[in-house]
Amino acid sequence: MTTRVIKSGNIKYALSAGDPFVAAIDPGETVTVETAININDGVIKAVGQQLTPEDVTMPFVNGATGPIEVRGAKPGDMLSVEILDMELDTLGFTSLWPGIGMFPDWVRHKEFGIQTRVVEVSDGVVHWNDKVKLPVRPMIGVVGVAPVHGSVLTVDNGTHGGNLDVQEITTGNRVSMRVHHEGAHLFLGDCHAIQGDGECNGMGAIEIATVLTVRIHLAKAPERLTWPRFETPTHIGTIACARPLEDAMRIAFEEMIYWLEDDYGIPAPEAYMLLGQIAEARCTQVVNPKYTYVCTVAKEILAAF
Repeated sequence: MTTRVIKSGNIKYALSAGDPFVAAIDPGETVTVETAININDGVIKAVGQQLTPEDVTMPFVNGATGPIEVRGAKPGDMLSVEILDMELDTLGFTSLWPGIGMFPDWVRHKEFGIQTRVVEVSDGVVHWNDKVKLPVRPMIGVVGVAPVHGSVLTVDNGTHGGNLDVQEITTGNRVSMRVHHEGAHLFLGDCHAIQGDGECNGMGAIEIATVLTVRIHLAKAPERLTWPRFETPTHIGTIACARPLEDAMRIAFEEMIYWLEDDYGIPAPEAYMLLGQIAEARCTQVVNPKYTYVCTVAKEILAAF
C-alpha cells in the first residue's frame, strides 16, 4: 500500500524529535512524499520573475516535509531511504543572494545584489535559455532524522543528515543514517533539478518542488556507522560535513576505511593505502554552515576482496 504525505502544513525548518509526526510508515513500505521549493512555497510563479528581499526569510529556507514516523525504529538502528522516483514541478529557480554563496561579502552584503533566474523544467531538461538546455539530474538536498539532542535547522547538516546536498541522493540509490530516537523522525525536502559540485552560489541548484516515491528500510546499524552513507548500483559512498573543508574530507575517508574494514574485511592500513589509488571524492557544497565532502569506491573493485 502506498501512503501519500501531503505537504500542506507539514513543512518544518528544523529537524527535531519534538514535533508531532505528520504520518507513520512501516519498514519496507513504499511512500509518496510531497516536498516544497526551498523558499516560501508559492513565491515562484513565472519564468523571468525576480525575487525581492521580502520573498526570503533567513534562516527559514530548505523546508522539509516531516517528521515521518518509521514504526519500530529505535536508537541503534540504521534507517535507509531507497529513492524510487522523483517527479519534478515545472518551475525552478536559482539565485544570487547577498551574503550567501562562495564569495560572501559578509560586511556590506553587496556583491551582485539579488539576481534570480526562474526556469521552466520540462521534457527532462532545465530550459536555461532559448539555446541552452541542461538535462535534469534530480536529487534530494535535505534528508535526515532527528538529531541526538535538540534541533538542527534545515540549512545545516550533521551526523543525523540534514542539508547534505549530495547528488547521489537520487533515483535508483539509497542513503542510510543512524537512528537516534524512537520512530526515527524522518524529514525530506530541498530538492533540486540539477546541482553542480560545490553549489557555489548558495541558492545554487535549480531549486524545485517534487513528489518523491521512496521505500524505507530498517536494520541494525553497523557499529562504526556515524555519518550518513549511500549506495548506488556501481559505488558505495560516505558523507561528512565540517569546516574547514579538509576536515570534511578527512572524516569522509575515515568513514570509508571503517566501512571497508568492517564489511569487506580489508585491514585499515591496507584500506587507507587502497583509497590512495581508487578513491573518487569531491566536495558537493561549500555554502552551508558546514561543507559536504563525499568519498566513493567502485563496487567492481571491492568484488575481488
